[in-house]
Amino acid sequence: MIWNNTFETMPRDEMESLQLTRLQQVVARVYATVPFYRDSLTKSGATPDKIRSLDDLRRIPFTLKQDMRASYPYDLFAEPLEQIVRIHASSGTTGKPTVVGYTQRDIDNWAEMMARSFVAAGTHKGDIVHNAYGYGLFTGGLGAHYGAEKVGASVIPMSGGNTRKQLMIMQDFGSTVLTCTPSYSLFLAEVAAEEGIDFKKLKLKVGIFGAEPWSESMRQEIEEKLNIEAIDIYGLSEIMGPGVGIECIEAQNGLHLWEDHFIPEIIDPDTGEVLPYGEKGELVITTITKEGIPLLRYRTRDITRILPEPCICGRTHLRIERLSGRSDDMLIIRGVNVFPSQIESVLFGIKGVEPHYQLVIDREGTLDTLEIKVEVNEQTFSDEIKNLQALSNHICHAIKEMLGVTCRVRLVEPKTIVRSEGKAKRVIDNRKT
Repeated sequence: MIWNNTFETMPRDEMESLQLTRLQQVVARVYATVPFYRDSLTKSGATPDKIRSLDDLRRIPFTLKQDMRASYPYDLFAEPLEQIVRIHASSGTTGKPTVVGYTQRDIDNWAEMMARSFVAAGTHKGDIVHNAYGYGLFTGGLGAHYGAEKVGASVIPMSGGNTRKQLMIMQDFGSTVLTCTPSYSLFLAEVAAEEGIDFKKLKLKVGIFGAEPWSESMRQEIEEKLNIEAIDIYGLSEIMGPGVGIECIEAQNGLHLWEDHFIPEIIDPDTGEVLPYGEKGELVITTITKEGIPLLRYRTRDITRILPEPCICGRTHLRIERLSGRSDDMLIIRGVNVFPSQIESVLFGIKGVEPHYQLVIDREGTLDTLEIKVEVNEQTFSDEIKNLQALSNHICHAIKEMLGVTCRVRLVEPKTIVRSEGKAKRVIDNRKT
């Protein structure tokens, strides 16, 4: 099922024509209203009269997160505050947050894109959406809420936390769709097991998970433990919030990115060079319908690639591959590039290991060290020392073989790694302290 057939199945030539018109309009608008962009576009020679084709997009300089922080709170807004009906901010933990403003049309467009996303994930009118994304300055909760209501589903605005109550509500209210971070879904499964709750007896059929990178192995773990289809959704507060792209339930192979609102590019994160479709690099997004805070060529830091091949679901929008990590989350261990999601995919394939881990990076003399703390299940933890040592050696070998990096593994007892109600904290890098 498709929510908006006109736009979601638009032929490529019509889509590109629409994108060019909207790109020209947004460049002209920010040039006239945002001093930061007027200066940037003038210095680069990418003034509105120079944008004659989609290829001219690459003439425009990148917008960086530090540009948004330097413009805190409202200097990048393209509309006066009296036209801004909603203000959100990033969930960043250091420095000033990145602030985004929405006009009423922005809110309407956001709800439309989230409605498309819910339908792509198999949600319909009559479903009961258990929304465990956080409400407040974080965009996740309200973004999902408006989209589910637009589809005609019933929304339970749970927000995060109070896990046992979440499970009670799921049982009593007959929730059919779960929205939260993938790591929190596994915490729900863990607490459910403690409470004797069998997910097979619940009405849940699908989970829509985002806000952090997660591996295919983690998807399989979630689907098995929660007895649902697990769908990956993509978004970021700077661009809009959740609903920038999503997997369709028919294929679950790449996330459809709503190109009538966003133009994606993939660049080499080191050189800034635009890469062809199919090559992996950093995702750059230009918003072409945002009114409150349009962004030109925003560097997301997310690592992925564009999949241009047609999808079996009939949608014509380009897809992006599931994120393998973020360029600013990439760890360099003795010259080897490592993403936490790569280690996750190795761990989740090993019997006896629980889906909770933490990477501790340190420096001994001039050499970097990697220690992986990983929980094991009760049965494994109570095993003989020699068997635990064999499991530890097996994990070290598997990671060395897969990623080419040497590590130490510390097996810890169940429930000792701190759980998160939002994004999981996977990395402790002591080299930065």
